Amino acid sequence: MRLPEEPERPFTINLIPMIDVIFGILAFFVLASLYLTRWESFPVNLPSATTGNQTSEEVILLTIGADGRMALNGQGVTLGEIQAKVATLGGERVVLIQGDELVPHGFVVRVMDELRQVPGVRLAIAVQPENGNQ
Repeated sequence: MRLPEEPERPFTINLIPMIDVIFGILAFFVLASLYLTRWESFPVNLPSATTGNQTSEEVILLTIGADGRMALNGQGVTLGEIQAKVATLGGERVVLIQGDELVPHGFVVRVMDELRQVPGVRLAIAVQPENGNQ
């Protein structure tokens, strides 16, 4: 007995599973990007001010925590190392000091004094805008 030949089905590509995979990957990257924030250093509570301005210049970020820990562009630094590390970054740059509002004023002044001795460095202090004004 001879079986009838089945007609060969034409070759097709099913796009629906591929689209599902692409959308799954896209959803992963969208959700992952929501958690990507600019995390330069440890968190600080900035003091608020109504006259705070934003700068578009490239800055060197110096973070001073409430406990006195410091980080320069995310790398831990001590008071004695600040001058050398800022000088190696070179050029006329702005050093933005992100000091916690609980840091003693005298300590911030000592840090600023160290930074003023580096040629070409300008200083700025980061603040939290008050009442939504910038």
